[in-house]
Amino acid sequence: MGRPLQMVIGVLAGLLLAGCADDWGLDQHGRKVAAEQLEGQWLVINYWAEWCKPCRTEIPELNRLSADLQGQGVRVLGVNFDALQGEALSKAAAAFDIRFTVLAQDPAPRLELPRNDVLPVTYIIDGAGRLRERLVGEQTAAGLQARLLHWQAEE
Repeated sequence: MGRPLQMVIGVLAGLLLAGCADDWGLDQHGRKVAAEQLEGQWLVINYWAEWCKPCRTEIPELNRLSADLQGQGVRVLGVNFDALQGEALSKAAAAFDIRFTVLAQDPAPRLELPRNDVLPVTYIIDGAGRLRERLVGEQTAAGLQARLLHWQAEE
């Protein structure tokens, strides 16, 4: 194989690997969450745990928010506070009847989110990936929609 061909193959391999690095990991069903799915979207990221009583009443509100905002440039994402993975994450998400995407990998380092010591906590991230608000405690679909409208009006 000639040197130019080796260089082209090396560059293509690097680009393919770089594209994979942008992915957000797997969801609660073991499916890849591709970066393209979330690019430019406003994100509502909620941290929850099985032992968190307010989380149990908040999840239906987040399901409602996710359904209400479908196709409007906003994605609701969940993150298990206890970092459950694989089958354990899938079972916990099913037990809570979570209908939105639950990330197996915590996006906090990627988005430079502040340390999270309480539950539930919800972060609003704008389409450019900037943290707009950290909301501690149980949230409602209506309250989150109002916060999103507030921040979107600021743009």
